[in-house]
Amino acid sequence: MKALEKIKALKEYAFELQEFDGYLIFNQANLLYLTGFQGVSSLLIPKNGEPRINVYGVNYEQAKSKGNKFRVELVKPHEKLMSKIAKQTKEFEVKKLAVDTLNIKGWQTLKKEVEKQKITLTANNDFVSNLRKVKSEAEIRLLRKAGELTSQGMRIAIELLSPGIKEQELAGEIEYAMRKKGGYGTAFETVVASGAASAFPHGDQSNKEIQRGDLVVIDIGATYKYYCSDMTRTLVVGNPSKKQKQIHKIVKSAQERTLKALKPHLKAMDADAVARKTIQDAGYGKHFVHSLGHGVGLEVHELPVLSSNSKETLNAGNVVTVEPGIYLVGYGGVRIEDTVLIEIDGVEKLTEAPYDLRPMNK
Repeated sequence: MKALEKIKALKEYAFELQEFDGYLIFNQANLLYLTGFQGVSSLLIPKNGEPRINVYGVNYEQAKSKGNKFRVELVKPHEKLMSKIAKQTKEFEVKKLAVDTLNIKGWQTLKKEVEKQKITLTANNDFVSNLRKVKSEAEIRLLRKAGELTSQGMRIAIELLSPGIKEQELAGEIEYAMRKKGGYGTAFETVVASGAASAFPHGDQSNKEIQRGDLVVIDIGATYKYYCSDMTRTLVVGNPSKKQKQIHKIVKSAQERTLKALKPHLKAMDADAVARKTIQDAGYGKHFVHSLGHGVGLEVHELPVLSSNSKETLNAGNVVTVEPGIYLVGYGGVRIEDTVLIEIDGVEKLTEAPYDLRPMNK
């Protein structure tokens, strides 16, 4: 879907509800989604009229060259962005202005400016977020590429993992491999957490040397043309213990059962329940301490959310993670994660790498 088509869809979706007659975008991912390029400071979409992009001087020429037929306006050095926006809303005779996201200081400044024009201000991020949940074919192609790059990074991690390598060293090699193959960067801070630190779901990496027998959680994601991917494998260098094998088998079973269950019209909470029941039945329910997964796109965490309290229903075109885990504080943790595309008749994995707990030849 092209930029102006997205704007048209947004207008049809949002303005028909008549909750507001102007929509103001500040969130960077939303701006990128709607305009197709970075560097935009704000986007004003009036119910009646041509959308306005506001940019500062450093991004003005780029915005004009990539403006996708939007009207691009320069925020001059002596101008204040919120004052400029207030004048634009008056020009379009906006009476009710909705904002997607804005910090408190920005909100207070904007509110003061638009109230001078007798304009009511409200917060609403649902419309763009909901549009972004179902990916277009163009987006899916970029997400596939991000998944391929991430898979390559994981294969390098499996190849290089050995006793004595430092967590930070392995993380660097992974990131270099993804960049070398065409990645634009990382979707989040690379996680290589070994030993007891693998029990922390949001671990990072340190200067610690990985020891033989350690559980090692590797959570990585590449970006490609701004689109993200997310993938986790858990490994042991050397001979895994009986307990390590048992926990890994339970988590792998939870993921497999969930992947088989995923389909359009499935409730997100029911997807979470499939994985959670598998882990609970094995006696580790209290050690699965996070949601099953989340949407992936321009942001690595976006809608839909697969959790026990989600009110969402899955649709074809959603791209989500499936990442069950068991975390035993003081011992270690196991998480297995893939990014998948929900299709009419099942799922397509966008990330692929071996699931073996023990890397081959190690």
